[in-house]
Amino acid sequence: MRLFLRVPHTLLLGTFLLFQACAAQSNLIEGEQVTVTKETLQYYLYYPEDYLSNLSQTYGLLLFLHGGGESGESQEEFKMNEPPKLLEEGKQFPFLILAPHNPYERKWWNTAAVMQLLDSIVVENRVDINRIYLTGISRGGNAVWEMATQYPDRFAAMAVVCGMAPLPYAHWIDRNMPIWVFHGELDETIPVEESDAMVEKLKSMNYNIQYTRYKGVGHNAWDRAYTTDSLYTWFAKQKRIN
Repeated sequence: MRLFLRVPHTLLLGTFLLFQACAAQSNLIEGEQVTVTKETLQYYLYYPEDYLSNLSQTYGLLLFLHGGGESGESQEEFKMNEPPKLLEEGKQFPFLILAPHNPYERKWWNTAAVMQLLDSIVVENRVDINRIYLTGISRGGNAVWEMATQYPDRFAAMAVVCGMAPLPYAHWIDRNMPIWVFHGELDETIPVEESDAMVEKLKSMNYNIQYTRYKGVGHNAWDRAYTTDSLYTWFAKQKRIN
């Protein structure tokens, strides 16, 4: 005689699902790995005219990040853009200028690597850590917004020229840091609305921000922005209060 045990369907289904869950969990592991990324950054470093003769003085430093048009090019071609171009023409500045080169034509700036470079330059030179300024154009302008959110306690002031401006960044930028934004209203590469929206957002949050919106100017707003002498006097007046 054969005996058959009738098992409720719901019990069979529950057993099957439990088996499936255990099988799925067996494929889930925990892991950890230390990753190391190396970056080679060429750069230009400008010293004020009296840097070597005034050994007791500390100086501010302006970090400049170029745009996508210079990324991946040789350093000789890169140096002809603003503000390194102004240095080539003999213009003097009251602070150091650090201008690294993004070696990748189609990659964003490695902001962590840029920050490591900046830290090393600060340690090796007489830089006032409360007078470190940040500026950039186009793709470099986007990196400026990014660095201002990632390192909100490092910069005394920032100026962005025709850069992409993700609105969520507005909540992470130091409220005490002065900001100056430049953009051409006819920009077809990065629409001026990017800066319009960010400036409006920051103003609504009571940030210290000013905006220069050039009429009749396209993407190349940097020629006018970086030949504005008041930009550098504005930078030189800023000092971070920790």
